[in-house]
This record gives sequence, C-alpha cells and structure tokens, in this order.
Amino acid sequence: MEKIETTASAPQPNNIHYGWIIVLVGTLTIAACLGLARFAFGMLLPSMREALGMSYDEMGLLGTANFAGYLAAVGMTPLLLRRLTPRKLIAGGLMMIAVCIFAISACNSYLPVLILYTLVGVGSGLANIPLMVLVSYWFRRDYRGRAAGLIVIGSGFAIVFSGLAIPYFNTLCGVNGWRASWFMIALIVLAIAALAAILIRNNPAEKGLEPVGKKEPIVYDPAEIKGRFTTIQILAHLGVLYFVFGATYVIYGTFIVTTLIEEYGFTEASAGHFWSWVGFFSLFSGIIFGTLSDRIGRKGGLMTVFSVQTLAYLFAGLKLGTTVIFCSIVLYGIAAFAIPAIMAAAIGDYLGKARAATGFSSITFCFAIGQTLGPAVAGAVAETTSTFTGSYLASAALTASAVILALFLPKPSG
Repeated sequence: MEKIETTASAPQPNNIHYGWIIVLVGTLTIAACLGLARFAFGMLLPSMREALGMSYDEMGLLGTANFAGYLAAVGMTPLLLRRLTPRKLIAGGLMMIAVCIFAISACNSYLPVLILYTLVGVGSGLANIPLMVLVSYWFRRDYRGRAAGLIVIGSGFAIVFSGLAIPYFNTLCGVNGWRASWFMIALIVLAIAALAAILIRNNPAEKGLEPVGKKEPIVYDPAEIKGRFTTIQILAHLGVLYFVFGATYVIYGTFIVTTLIEEYGFTEASAGHFWSWVGFFSLFSGIIFGTLSDRIGRKGGLMTVFSVQTLAYLFAGLKLGTTVIFCSIVLYGIAAFAIPAIMAAAIGDYLGKARAATGFSSITFCFAIGQTLGPAVAGAVAETTSTFTGSYLASAALTASAVILALFLPKPSG
C-alpha cells in the first residue's frame, strides 16, 4: 500500500491554542457525563436503597442498566457521527442526562429509576465517545496522552464534590436528601450542556488552526501496524485490556462506599470523606499517566496503571483494617482514570485521526461490556456471601493478567 506522508504547516501564533479550551470544556463534560451521572451514584446508593427498599441484586442491576445504556450508545455513536457533529452529540447527550436525572429525583419506586438510569447511560456514551475522539483531531501524538489525561480528571472533581455535597444534603433534607442531590446534579449537568454547545469546535480547521504538537514529517500507513499485528489484532488487544478495566474499576467505584458503611462500620459522612479522597487523588491520575505514556509509550503506561490497580483491589479484598483500606483508596484514585486517557491516545497513535472514531467506539464497546457485567456479578456474589471481598480479589487477578497482556502490545507505526 502506498504510504501517506503528512508534513507540518506554518507555526501557530504564540498564544493559548484553542485546543486547550477544548480540553477545559472536555474536563467539565466528563465531570458531568461520568463523574456526576455515574460516580455520584455510589454515594447515593445507601440512602436510595433504604428509601426504595432495594436488595443487593437490585443495586447491582441499577449499575448494570446504566452501563447497558452506555453500551447501546457505543453502538450508535459511529453511525450518529456520520450525520451529526461531535459538538451536537456531546451537547445532546448531556441534555439527555440532565432531563433523566431531574426525573429520577421525583421517582417513588424502583422500576422508573431503573429505566431512567439506563437512559442516563445512553446520554453518557453519546457525550463521552465523541469528546475523546476530538483528542485525535486537536492534538498530535506527543500531546495526546497529556490532553486526554487532563480531560478525564473531570471525574475526579465530580467525586470530590459528590463526596462532600451528598452527605450534606442528606443531613439537611433527611430522607429526601438523595432527591435533592439528584436535582442539584441535574442542574449542574444542564449548565455544562449549554457551555459545551457554545464552546466546542469539531476540529482545528474551524478556528483556522493546526493541531497542538510537534510539526514534523510523519510517514504513516493507516492500514499497517509494525510487526505481525494487523489493525483488527490491535483493536482486539486494546479491547481486552479495556474490558478488564471496565469490569474491575466499576465494581470498586460502585460498591466501595457501601463496603465502608456495611463492612467497616463507617458512618455515611465518614464514607463520603473517604470517597472524596478518591476524587482528590484521581485529579492527578490522567495527567500523570497520560504524560508518562507520551514519554515511555502506551504499553509501559498501561502496565504501570494496571499494576497500581492490582494493589488497590488486593488491599480492598484482604480486609486488613482502616489504614490498608485507605491505602487502597489512594491507589485506586491515583490510577482511576488513567486507562481511558491512554486508550484515547493509543487509538490515535495506531489508527490515525481518520479512523479514530470507529476504533475508539470498537474498544469502548469492550469496555462497556465489562462495566455492564461487573456490577451485576458483584451484586449477585454479595447477595450470596454478604460481602464484596471476593469481587475485589477477582478484580485484582484480572488486572494482574492485564499487566502481562499489555507487555505484548507492539509499537505504533510512524
């Protein structure tokens, strides 16, 4: 196949590149569509369980329903991107989340919450996937990991916020505290949807710019990967790794607050403060490991992150006391959102921006399957054993396997 040679164009003016505005809006978007819509859920589960009379199975099913909605969005997004711009999809997905969460705050029974939270998952996928694809358009390879890392820390800000605000609302509003919290979240998501619609641009050309990064000749064959790996093999390799991440991180994120309250005897406020520490440390997650992967490669970055996560899940599953569970929370937080950042950068590296949307959707489909199965399996196991210990230890085994699998990733062409 004939090689396609791309060359650098004229230097950019010496000011703030609009790509960093995309990153800022992207950070807020992730805070809304994942941080608040998904990770605040773990903080709200205990009070929702009491108010709606949910079992462990039903708690797990709520998480699974949300991720099933996300999975559906993954399948739809490549088709929708052929007809709609990323800006329209992102703003529309956020609007969908806001409307559904408003409705959840008024629900009085389990079934409507189940349906609405499924639709929240659809909105999350419609907003998240086009946003991460924009990284490949606005940033060249030497900045992709850093840019994606800055975007994904939005979830960390949302976790800190939910860990502090939700116990406050529960204290202030009593049994209706979870309703007030959902209503507050909906208002925030609505405001971010408006901001995204105003500020997001679909590519640098709309602003008369080139992508951020080194402008040097790159020889790139979009259908060939170095070594024996084909494009399909690369997608399968990354997809399995992303599946492991999805299946494991979501178990911890969904049930750790419940574990602290019911297995460690924490009050809701104390568990909320612990959860806020996850958010605090996750603020460094994406930028540390995203930048690291820019320097040492996506393979080394993935191996490092999965190693840290393995320790986090082991410490949670071994139940060695409060100090060790706090160490687990620190490790989980510091690595929490690094994998999505590295995956977004890796897809651009391996496939190029022209096929980034299809490639990222493909591996995100694997991720979504993992996070769909994770809460349901963990909830069912906990219903039988009355503990989440087994699920945390199984998560550690999976991420340890992922360290080895990541070792065999090839270097991208170019």
